[in-house]
Amino acid sequence: MQPLGADLNLPIRHPAVAGRFYPLDRETLLSEVDAFLSADGASKPALGCVAPHAGYIYSGTVAGAVHANIDVPRRCLVLCPNHTGRGVPLSIMTATAWQTPLGEVAPSTELASALLKRFPRLEEDSAAHRGEHGIEVQLPFLQVQQPNLHIVPIAVGTSDFRVLRELGEAIAGVVGDREEADQKILIIASSDMNHYESDAITRVKDQKAIDRVLALDALGLWEVVMREDISMCGFGPTVAMLTAAKILGATKATLVRYATSGDVSGDRDRVVGYAGIVVE
Repeated sequence: MQPLGADLNLPIRHPAVAGRFYPLDRETLLSEVDAFLSADGASKPALGCVAPHAGYIYSGTVAGAVHANIDVPRRCLVLCPNHTGRGVPLSIMTATAWQTPLGEVAPSTELASALLKRFPRLEEDSAAHRGEHGIEVQLPFLQVQQPNLHIVPIAVGTSDFRVLRELGEAIAGVVGDREEADQKILIIASSDMNHYESDAITRVKDQKAIDRVLALDALGLWEVVMREDISMCGFGPTVAMLTAAKILGATKATLVRYATSGDVSGDRDRVVGYAGIVVE
């Protein structure tokens, strides 16, 4: 079978962290993802979610739990932080296929182009995505759940609340137009929680941020992250997701699972927190 990218004559975004954050071997990866997705809970439609993006050994159980609770539609809009600092502050790729060991994921070009037109602060840019893991690690979970997956990838490299709110409003506009035609779209905020403090401090800080997400309070999340110095790397994507979800009619958010890296490593002195949250 000809690869998707070759078949459609599309550029390919090749894996940057396969073999490090998750298995490079297809069968091993399938086995791991299936095991992580076996978490309790029936899948159901959702407007958005927060899912972690660390190495699967640390955050796979949380990522699997949140994804297992969602009925993944054909199209997903995936927002991540810009860890590398490369590229533009708001980076989108409208016509690039993403490759993982499970195959290639098609771009939702029409949706991405509509968003780019609605929100000109977004820019077509591959540099921000080339070495970025925040979207890549979500894809195997989504591929297993939705074989006909199409994505809109956005890397967020700004902490300006006004810009994040406007991005969320633009997302709500393009998603709402299509959901009226019964074309469901999931908005994923890829984010880990507090970084590299003790387990005890991290759990306290993370709960403050989680409480604001559960309250569907985008501004409150931004304020508590800034005020309490919570190193939640994907708070920008989460602010945009919450903004969009509220406009689209979200009424509740549920914490599916929470953990820290210390639960796996045993090191409680320097951990990273992981939260899996579903927004309906």
